[in-house]
Amino acid sequence: MAGMFDLKKLIAEAVGTFTLIFAGCGSVMLFTANDRVTLVGVALAHGLAIGLMASALGAVSGAHFNPAVTIGMWVTRRIETLAGAGYIAAQLIGAGLAAAALATLFPEGLRSAATLGTPTLGAGMDFARGVGLEAILTFFLVTVIFGTAVDARAPKLGGLAIGLTITMDILIGGPLTGAAMNPARAFGPALLTGHWTDHLVYWIGPIVGAVAASLLYHYLFIEEAEPPLVPAR
Repeated sequence: MAGMFDLKKLIAEAVGTFTLIFAGCGSVMLFTANDRVTLVGVALAHGLAIGLMASALGAVSGAHFNPAVTIGMWVTRRIETLAGAGYIAAQLIGAGLAAAALATLFPEGLRSAATLGTPTLGAGMDFARGVGLEAILTFFLVTVIFGTAVDARAPKLGGLAIGLTITMDILIGGPLTGAAMNPARAFGPALLTGHWTDHLVYWIGPIVGAVAASLLYHYLFIEEAEPPLVPAR
């Protein structure tokens, strides 16, 4: 079974996701406990983490770092089923390891104040609104991923545009849903804290948004005969 997956790609996905959760959740923990860390700082921490890791590891794995993105690539036949499952497993493992590192290295006061940065719904937000907002924010993100990293006509921006989209989305939705846009971003800290409240928001919303953006770009905007598959072996 181990030979059926490209270990380099899986490690890259785990490392990239680890970076996002470590930097992103760490910034939320500091934001919760320290008024010198602002929402802008939280947004930049997430955006920089993804922008830098997408630039560093995009050539290795495609830099999904997000189960919703992997599912979007799968529905447009850019990754095979087994390879996609391997990617998602690696992403969730990376997220869990990052949350464990935060739980080990950050002081107790920071850990308990923010439940390791687990995203939660803000005041006035219910389940349906949370799903809708996460879907829209993820739609923006995956549209930019296709437009700058998947489309052969894309400008060579590295991870800059993708990271800036995450920054923008957190500035819009951070106080309302946490603007996770990524099931792994919610899964990692929830696994360590047991804080599963409204957890399905962060799976349903991002997957719906990613699939919608992927299908729209694939069938309406992109110009290619057949997408190259990422094989399982």
